[in-house]
Formats: sequence, C-alpha cells, structure tokens
Amino acid sequence: MTTAAAAPWRLDERDVLAIVEARHGDPFAVLGPHAVPGGVAIRAFVPGADALEVVGLDGTLLGALARRHADGFFEGLLEGRELPLAYRLRARREGWSWELEDPYRFGPVLGELDEYLLREGTHRRLWETLGAHPRVHEGTAGIAFAVWAPNASRVAVVGDFNGWDGRVHPMRKRLASGVWELFLPAVPEGARYKYELKDRDGRLLPLKADPFGTAMELRPGTASIVHGLRPFPWRDAHWLAERAANLLTERPVSIYEVHLGSWRRGADGRFLSWDELAEALVPYARDLGFTHLELLPVSEHPLDESWGYQPLGLFAPTARFGPPEGFARFVDAAHAAGLGVFLDWVPGHFPSDPHGLGRFDGTALFEHEDPRLGFHPDWHTLVYNYGRTEVANFLLANALYWLEVFHLDGLRVDAVASMLYLDYSRKPGEWIPNRYGGRENLEAIAFLRRLNETLYGEHPGIATIAEESTAWPGVSRPTWLGGLGFGFKWNMGWMHDTLRYFARDPVHRRWHHHELTFSLLYAFAENFVLPLSHDEVVHGKRSLLAKMPGDRWQRFANLRALLGYMWGHPGKKLLFMGQEFAQESEWSEARGLDWHLLDHAPHAGVQRLVRDLNALYRELPALHRLDHDPAGFAWVEPDDADHSVYSWLRFGRPGDAPALIVCNLTPVPRQGWRIGVPRGGLWRERLNTDALDYGGSGMGNLGGCSADPDPWHGRPFSLRLTLPPLATLFFEWSGGP
Repeated sequence: MTTAAAAPWRLDERDVLAIVEARHGDPFAVLGPHAVPGGVAIRAFVPGADALEVVGLDGTLLGALARRHADGFFEGLLEGRELPLAYRLRARREGWSWELEDPYRFGPVLGELDEYLLREGTHRRLWETLGAHPRVHEGTAGIAFAVWAPNASRVAVVGDFNGWDGRVHPMRKRLASGVWELFLPAVPEGARYKYELKDRDGRLLPLKADPFGTAMELRPGTASIVHGLRPFPWRDAHWLAERAANLLTERPVSIYEVHLGSWRRGADGRFLSWDELAEALVPYARDLGFTHLELLPVSEHPLDESWGYQPLGLFAPTARFGPPEGFARFVDAAHAAGLGVFLDWVPGHFPSDPHGLGRFDGTALFEHEDPRLGFHPDWHTLVYNYGRTEVANFLLANALYWLEVFHLDGLRVDAVASMLYLDYSRKPGEWIPNRYGGRENLEAIAFLRRLNETLYGEHPGIATIAEESTAWPGVSRPTWLGGLGFGFKWNMGWMHDTLRYFARDPVHRRWHHHELTFSLLYAFAENFVLPLSHDEVVHGKRSLLAKMPGDRWQRFANLRALLGYMWGHPGKKLLFMGQEFAQESEWSEARGLDWHLLDHAPHAGVQRLVRDLNALYRELPALHRLDHDPAGFAWVEPDDADHSVYSWLRFGRPGDAPALIVCNLTPVPRQGWRIGVPRGGLWRERLNTDALDYGGSGMGNLGGCSADPDPWHGRPFSLRLTLPPLATLFFEWSGGP
C-alpha cells in the first residue's frame, strides 16, 4: 500500500473537499476503485471512522487507506492489483470496528434499454426500474435506487442507513436519461429514505420522497420506505379470465363507493387494516348485491382531509391501512367474493408539498413553469406537464402499475374536465391558448387517448371511468372514432337534475317535471354511470336523506323512490357508502359511518331495498343489458306533470322479458291508474319501494296485474295499477298473449 504525498494517483484537494462538502456531481469519478499506474487506487468517504482498511471478501487484509480529511475521507493504493476487484471496507474507531460494502465498487444497474425507453416515453413498467428495489447485483444483495432528476447538479440517497447524511451516498448520473442511480449493499427492507438534491446552481433543495417509492411512512412522516414488490400468490385467475371474456357494458354494474378511512373505524377510533377491511367490507358489499367497490384514492397522501385526492406517493398504497401486500390481499379477497375493485386515480393535479414532485430537481420538472399552465386555482395544486415525454410515461406507468401489480379492475379518473380545458376555472388572461388559439389542452387529450388505448389493449375486461362534468363529445367513444377512449363516464347532469328535483316539495314538482325526463335526451350519448357520490353529501350539501322534503316518513319514502328511479334508469349505478342505509348526517372523513342507525326500522328498510334493487338489477337483463343503447328504453308516459307520475319500459336482447317502471312522486295514492304496455298477459310486480319491509305503507298490486286488451299510451294493452304514495314500482312481463 503506497501513500506517498507526491504520488500521481492522489486526488486533488479540491475534489476531496467537494466530496466532504457534498458538492461533487460525479462521485464515481472519485470514490471507489480506479485503475492507476502501479495498481488500484481506492477512495472512500466514511464519516466517523478513524482508520479504514481494505479486506477481501474472505476477510484477508489487502491494505490500509490513509485519512485525507478529518471528516472521514480515505485514500490509498493497492499495488499490483487489477480491476475488477471485489473487496469490503473495515472501519475502526476508538477500539471497535465494523465492516461495510463500498457502493462505489459496483457498476451501473440500469441498462441501456431502460434509458432508451425512458427517453422515448415507452417504458411501461417503469416502476421496475426507478425507485428502490432489492437486487442481487454483481453477486451482492442490496437495494438499487434510481430517480429521474435531469437538472440536478447532485443527488444523494439519505436514510436510516446513513444517518440522513447527504455526504455519504451521492449517486451516479446517467447523462443520456437524466436518471441518477446507486446500488447500496446491506440496506434492509423497511428502511426509510429520501433523496437529497441540489439544483443546477448548487442550491440545496428540500428532501424529496421517491416518486416511484412503493411504500411510505404514515403521516405526518413523509419518507419513502424500501419495500420489495415480490410476486403475490394470487387466487383470482378465474376472475381475470371471466373479466376478459365479458363485455362490461352489457353486464350489471352496481358500484359501492367507499372512503376506506371512514367506512368503519376500530373501537379506539383507529383505521381498520387491509385485512380487517377484507373481512368486513367485502362480505358486506357482496351481501348487498353490489358488483364492484370503488375506492377513493389510496395512493399515499399527507392530508386526511384531502380524501386522497392530493396524492404524493402515486406508487405507494397508503400506510393508513398497512403494508402494500395487505392491499393485494384485500383485492384478492374481493375477487374471491365476486366483487371487482375500481380505484379513484388522480392524474389531473398534485400538491406542492416540499417533499413531493413540485420543483423536484429545482426546475418545473413534472409541472409547467408558467403558472397559467402549471397551477390549479381551485385546489392550489400543480398541473402535470402532459406534453413532456417522461411525465406522460410516469403517469401511464402508474396506471398500469395498479392494474398489473394489484390486479385492479379499472380506474375512475378524477377531474378529467380540469385536464381537457386550458381555461378551466380561469379568468381571461389567466390561461394560455393552445397552438391553434383554442382552449383545449391538446397534450392532455393525447395523453388520455394513449392511456385508454394502452390500458384496454393490455388488460381486456378492465374499465376506465371518467369524471367529466362538461359536454365534451365522445368521452366514452373509441379513439379511432375520435373519442377519448374511456369505457364509461359519470353522468353529472343526471345527478344534479335528479337531486334538485327530489329536494323539491312534491306540491311544486309539477312545475319541474322535466328535470327527470331531460336526462333521456342524452342518456345514450355516452356509456354513463349514474353517480350519487361522496361529493353530494359533504361540505354543507347534507346527506341524501336530509335533502328529501316532508316529514320523517315522507323523507324516507322520497329516498326510497329516488333509489328505485335510479335503478330503473338506463346507466350503471354508483352509490356512496352510508346512503344504502339512509345515513342522516353529512359524511366526514374523520369518523366512521353511523352504523347504529341500522337498529332503527326505517334505516334497515332502506338497506333491504338496496339489497333487493341490486338483486333485481342482476336478475332482469332488461335492466342492464342495453344500458347504453336507445333500443333498451322507451317512454310510456313522460309528460304527466299534473300528477308527477312517470312510466317507462326497459328492454334487453330478443327473448328477454321487458320491464315496466312506474314512479308516483307525490304523496297521493292513485287507484286504477292506467298504464299502456306492449304485451298482454301477466305483469308481475317485482319490487315496490312502498313495501312494508322497506318501511313503506304496504300499498301495491298483490304481486302483479294482468294486461287488458285496451290500448293506452299508444300501446296495444294496458294495466290498471295501484300507485302507492312517493314510490317506484318495477314490473316484469311474465308471459301470456
């Protein structure tokens, strides 16, 4: 071992200080082993060590390094040695010693193909490359870290394993892609970590969580956690095969929308774990006949009050309910019970918390530099730069990640309208037109089309659902027909018109009759989902029950009639948790639902009604098979405003029995009410929201009614029905002339 002061292999003092002071942007040019005339020079920075030795993997002493700086920079020459050289470092201090691997003796982990695909924006499994991954690299076990920060002058990994000291583990920059990487042996899974970055001018930035971290700390902690994505023992092969073989538009889809943190709490107010939710929520939703769960966002987010809509860890299932494999068990349990799982996904904006994506490398990397493009005035959040290749790749890979790693059945894409329009919630002068002078966000449109083409192309049978609140044409039409390519769209117009109508006193409804018929003018323009969502029962909007007019009996009757109307209307169904048993108070993310209400008959009756509506919806093809086809619907009487009575027919494929739905939306019972029908014979009363079991008055049609050969409403036959007060009735044709 040679340590002569004049040796040409010795490092320049400026480079030593740059390492010690965390200023060096190319640590692999300095640290680790380097072939020099006469042998191999080895340099290492080990704060806290008084002496440092180089030993072989068998423990043989290969030589000692001289300390060049009191903070722990060591250097020495192993004479006669050649590269590659496998070794470890043995540090000594005040009578005790420890051994450590030198991360700077290892070659790159990322391959050229990874870099090429990242630059091209086509790396669909990007989560397998970037982030923190347990690897065996060059025969040694450790963690491979990689982060995209092209404009940073220096990046280091900090964490539990290095005392959060940014001097210790600076990373290698891959110039072609702007990715920084480092392989760290002996880092344990479960270790907390972040990235320390300096901008292009050398200014230190706030510590950043890993954009591709697959686990994060529970708030208020903000660190990423090293967590390997090992193969999960899925049991849902049959489910996935069935999903791929069936067209969801022609199947019953009844969605139970859930905020997992407030569906139910533990006795001490704690969050339930993924496994507890699998044991309680899954059988509950299945028992009520729902076909799918839709989870408000579960990507890690720092603020409970955001409900998950301001996520920072897009690849990390929230730690509120346990580790990521717990989420996989939850989805697997849902599939085993016959329930699909949709996830609320938020590509429209992200929060500006300092540990997040904002100004990630000191520049507007994920967002736009100009706030007229890159800042959301409504939510005070940042907007992704969809036109940047790597950013679009980041979002696309994240969508695929949830489908592939966690077997989700689809994504409900939040706030699509805010992505489509450059002037969304902006005044004149606060937005920048596109290259044609228009208000359409061309880059976002291209991204959404590519997203849907990719997801449907790679995962047949999944669904993408757009929350899009405007009249943008073709949201759920194929991209090859000029549409955005979503499978479904939330029918926000139906939701607002319906709730406005049902909130009116029945005496006034005659003047607003067509608030309920208007939706049929556009019902088949898109593949609609009818949502009574979380947004309608919070922030002063009151619960569904509290919106209803009248005394207590009438409020429950109105709610039951509303649910019947919804299940009879064309379109898939979505009901937010708590509404299935008439939650009385507004929803709050801070507490569980009011489950004690089920001890009271009216609430239990609404729950029984929802169960029976879902069963009928599944059983009668006429109620779901042509949900998005005008051939599946026909008005019988849409214009009886004076009595607030509505009636319509639903049809399935040839051979499916038609269904008749009648709503009496006043508290006045009506006897001998004539309704025209297309066929003679028996029409069975399959469901009556006024039934005693549901808390109603018990008026009805004694199980059914036979059609008379008396034309009515332009139909060759007619029924004389008893219409209970504030009720919806379902009839199925059961045969006959």
